[in-house]
Amino acid sequence: METPVLLAVDHRGIATATLNRPALGNAYNGEMLEGLITGMERLAADPAVRALVIRGAGKNFQAGADIHWLSAAAGAPPGEAFAASLLTTRAMQRLNEFPKPTFALIHGACFGGGTGIACCVDVALATTGASFGITEVRVGVAPTPISTHMVHAMGLRHARRYAITGERFGPQEAMRIGLVHEVLEPDAIEARLEHILRETLRSAPTGIAATKRSLLESNGLVLDERAVTHLANESWMQRASAEGREGLAAFREKRRPGWDQS
Repeated sequence: METPVLLAVDHRGIATATLNRPALGNAYNGEMLEGLITGMERLAADPAVRALVIRGAGKNFQAGADIHWLSAAAGAPPGEAFAASLLTTRAMQRLNEFPKPTFALIHGACFGGGTGIACCVDVALATTGASFGITEVRVGVAPTPISTHMVHAMGLRHARRYAITGERFGPQEAMRIGLVHEVLEPDAIEARLEHILRETLRSAPTGIAATKRSLLESNGLVLDERAVTHLANESWMQRASAEGREGLAAFREKRRPGWDQS
């Protein structure tokens, strides 16, 4: 079996987490989420780690949730269904509140949870060929595990549009609405990342951690356990609804869901 998250740390303390399910567009399942959570916890506690870079293996960055995993969660007993949603919510919380600088290099598809990652990192860089979408509503589920992070990154106005319509958009639009910081040609993105990393390494680690925490806390952007539980509950209940089951079934069967009147 492939390892769903590959972790490496270079001699400077730059950690890289590579999402590693390339045959499925790096769609996340429980194993990937658990790998991200435990990996981030370990990296956050390691004083030698100075920054975290998230990448996607293969042709895409992250194409959202694994539809088979979602479908299994939709039919699971409430406790298991809640636990699946809690994993997603917790992974995004951990990334958003990670005490060290975080970066995402986005190429190819960046849908659903992939946009959540983009919202939660400190610096998001995208290639000119990247494609974005907050597409959960197209399959009858709701992006509640990333809802607060979308508003923080894009503002309520843009989050409302794209989370409600489910429409896809390109990298220039992603930059315009604040989802990514820069758009670069594929052969230029690595050099740009390296430049920003070098600049970041000039800054004091505890100063960075204090700055990040202050920015989040003073603006009400740190999730407490009540908020995490609420978001996870909203997620699994919509997924288990009649609409959620119909949307997931339609996606698997490559047909339009019953509500689609387009």
